[in-house]
Amino acid sequence: MPPEAPAALPLFCRDEGTGPAVVLLHGVGADHSVWNGIVGPLSERFRVLAPDLRGHGRSAAPTDAGYALAALQGDLLGLLSSKGVAAAHLVGLSAGALLALRVGLDAPERVLSVTLISGAAYTDGHTRSVAERWAETYAQEGADALALRLLKDVYYPDWIEAHMDVADRLRAEVPRHDYRGAVRWAKEVATFDERGRIASLRPPALIVQAMDDEVVDASHGRILRQSIPGSRIRILAQTGHMVPVERPAETVEAIRSFVDEVEAARTTSAPAGLSRPPGMERP
Repeated sequence: MPPEAPAALPLFCRDEGTGPAVVLLHGVGADHSVWNGIVGPLSERFRVLAPDLRGHGRSAAPTDAGYALAALQGDLLGLLSSKGVAAAHLVGLSAGALLALRVGLDAPERVLSVTLISGAAYTDGHTRSVAERWAETYAQEGADALALRLLKDVYYPDWIEAHMDVADRLRAEVPRHDYRGAVRWAKEVATFDERGRIASLRPPALIVQAMDDEVVDASHGRILRQSIPGSRIRILAQTGHMVPVERPAETVEAIRSFVDEVEAARTTSAPAGLSRPPGMERP
């Protein structure tokens, strides 16, 4: 952890199952519930930890301005230590994928693999403009306008039309949420850029990218795949930004098969110092 990182905050965390630890990291403005559709199936084989990151869900907000990724990284490593987990498979969605990537680069000894869902190696102008539009909508037009904006931006149109219960629930929940932490975290990730280091990522990596993501352009999946040696990619058509919500079965299958392969390589194996298990090379 960088020496300037602020003190770690305790995090609320859903903790289910036994076996290798799989940690699910939500994105800006969300909480652990975004993973509700996949925690149960994954916990049949793994120990699943789904925390609320600082200032989100049931976890406290920092009293200072600390939403830098170094601070969230410290919280996450502190959570793993408190749970007795030496190293874990990290799964991140959106800004959670940026956090997973950063931890994989900075603390590879604590990371068995990374799965990047709707992630990127850097935050581009398009994603920044989407986040700015959300903040402006909330400030100028209110919670219901923000909910309608989110429904348009983060879900595939046909999916949300077929799941109006999700739309109704979101519109009911948004007015009750405090988004100050989300806005501050979004400002921090607006400058995220690991293009200079990403080729040195040591843990095995899986990329899950939606073709119809209106928040993170689908081209970022290709950039990640080309930049991370030995990485795998899973592309989902007719799917928006919220992959684990729209496609829970496919998300479970992708994570489970990838983690099983990494675990099999670890247990059969690998000499000390091997940075990538056999079978994880590029096809």
